[in-house]
Amino acid sequence: MIDKKIIEDLRRNYKLKSLDQKDVLENPFEQFSVWFEEAMHSKLPEPNALILATATKEGIPSVRALLLKGFDEKGFIFYTNYESRKGKELAENKNASILFFWPEIERQIRLEGTVEKISKIESKRYFDTRPYKSRIGAWASNQSEVIGSRFVIVKKFLKYFIKFHSKEIPLPPYWGGFILIPDTFEFWQGRANRLHDRVRYKLADGKWKIERLSP
Repeated sequence: MIDKKIIEDLRRNYKLKSLDQKDVLENPFEQFSVWFEEAMHSKLPEPNALILATATKEGIPSVRALLLKGFDEKGFIFYTNYESRKGKELAENKNASILFFWPEIERQIRLEGTVEKISKIESKRYFDTRPYKSRIGAWASNQSEVIGSRFVIVKKFLKYFIKFHSKEIPLPPYWGGFILIPDTFEFWQGRANRLHDRVRYKLADGKWKIERLSP
């Protein structure tokens, strides 16, 4: 086991930039776009990687990493198997949270809101852009179900590879997109001595209220 003291001593002093209420745009979607574009230009390995937190109707949480596949002022889109753990949890509890963490530029963005399924037409449009073998994989995987060995999934993959060979691969009926519609944004900028800058947008009566939070 790693010595506890070694873990306790892991720390970093943030000092790249600052963030103030007067510096941010009035529209949080536009502010997100500015930071996301800067993250892309910083050549991060996967700037669209996000952490999605969901919960059961009883409030038992779970969290995992996946990829953002689009956003506009309606919300933030990601795709998954609707019968996976996250898919089932979102079906029974539409409250969810997303976190983007970009340590290279000392920033993170947290979103809170509710989710809805996007249309099958839009899901199919995106599905058709995926690599061929990724589309086969969507058919082969009963995501989150227990399997006896890797051979089980490889066998299913080969089954569908043969079935759809030289054919259009249809959209699986259990696969598609969700859109998270946020009512809260929090922009976090790392600062020295753990005195980080935190600016929150909170939707109230159809308007975004901007507040600074204590670090």
